[in-house]
Amino acid sequence: MSIKDHQEIQNLTLLITCVIVSAITNVIIDARHRMSTAKSVSISEAESIVMQVIWRTNPIATENVVAALAHKEEWQEPTVKTLLNRLLKKGAIKAQKDGRRYLYSPVLKREQWLAAESKGFLERLFDGRVAPLVSHFSQQKKLSKKDIADLRRLIQELDDGG
Repeated sequence: MSIKDHQEIQNLTLLITCVIVSAITNVIIDARHRMSTAKSVSISEAESIVMQVIWRTNPIATENVVAALAHKEEWQEPTVKTLLNRLLKKGAIKAQKDGRRYLYSPVLKREQWLAAESKGFLERLFDGRVAPLVSHFSQQKKLSKKDIADLRRLIQELDDGG
C-alpha cells in the first residue's frame, strides 16, 4: 500500500468518524430537546390562572396581566407579581425587558400543561382509565346529547384508526 493510499484511508476514516460523531451529537441534542419540551412544569391553580392570561395574549406587560386579573380574581398587583416571579423561576414563562417594564411570554405550552394535568387527574381519580371517568359523568347525568354524540364520533374515529 502506498503512502497516498494510506493517507486516503486515514482521511476516509476521519471523515466517517466525524459523520458518526455528528450523528450521535444530533441524536443527543434531539433527545434532550424532546425531554425538555415533554417535561411539564408543575404549576399551582393560582399560577394557572395567570398562565391563561399569558397564553391568551403574549407578549404581555405586567400591568396588563394585573388589569386582566384585577376584576376576575380581585388580586392586587403584588400578588400577581409574586405569581409571575414563581412562573419565571419554574421556567413556565420568560420575561423580556422593554424599557422600564417586562413583557411575559409562555415557555410552557398550554397543550403540554393540559396533557400533564389530564393524565394526573385520570391517574389520581380513575386509575389512569378514561372509561370510568365517562361512566362517572354519565351516572351524574352530566352528559348532554351532544356530549354523547361527540363521544360516539370519537370512539368511531378511534376504531377507524384515526
